[in-house]
Amino acid sequence: MLGHHYTRSFLETAVASVNAGCNLELSYGMRNNVFMRIPQALAAGNITLETLRTRVRPLFYTRLRLGEFDPPAMNPYSSLDLSVVQSPEHRNLSLEAAVKSFVLLKNQRGTLPLRARDLPGKRLAVVGPFADNPRVLFGDYAPVPEPRHIYTPRRRGLQMLPANVSFAAGCRQPRCQRYSRAEVEEAVRGADVVLVCLGTGIDVETEAKDRRDLELPGHQLELLQDAVR
Repeated sequence: MLGHHYTRSFLETAVASVNAGCNLELSYGMRNNVFMRIPQALAAGNITLETLRTRVRPLFYTRLRLGEFDPPAMNPYSSLDLSVVQSPEHRNLSLEAAVKSFVLLKNQRGTLPLRARDLPGKRLAVVGPFADNPRVLFGDYAPVPEPRHIYTPRRRGLQMLPANVSFAAGCRQPRCQRYSRAEVEEAVRGADVVLVCLGTGIDVETEAKDRRDLELPGHQLELLQDAVR
């Protein structure tokens, strides 16, 4: 109703949504929401009681399975804390999921993986706004973990390898409006391997913050080209 003008009132919105299968609303608050119009729609015959029960049933089924109606002592979820959520088992599973979700587009001359035994005496460079900025590494709606669990490509990443590692952000934030070419060129000069860490992050795109194109923001493409050159 408000954004797309598909309906003209909250009552009409309630009818269209419930009949289309929607059963949960992220509302604008108790005084200004759609679901409070459902009784009116039900009384007018625009929604049947059978349809309403069908929509509500899976919500309460899920809440029952989560133990929301049980005494806290009977609910195993009520005793969970960060020691469980961020346990070694869960962090290892996160690592496995990350490794298995990587997409390698090309691996010329078998450059990857980098092996520690091949690196003594080598020079590595890591550049870009995502190389060592923990704040920009997490997506929209993502909980930020404890600092001791955060790894960046530089910190606890390349710096853990037996090699000489140089670093330059080039630009401090993903928008990359202020870019230092000299900083990047100095870091990559003479390096055997260069990792360029680019992207967008929640500073550039989130829910309700869409983009007109898929180009790298600001001077990031220029940063990549300078590093390659």
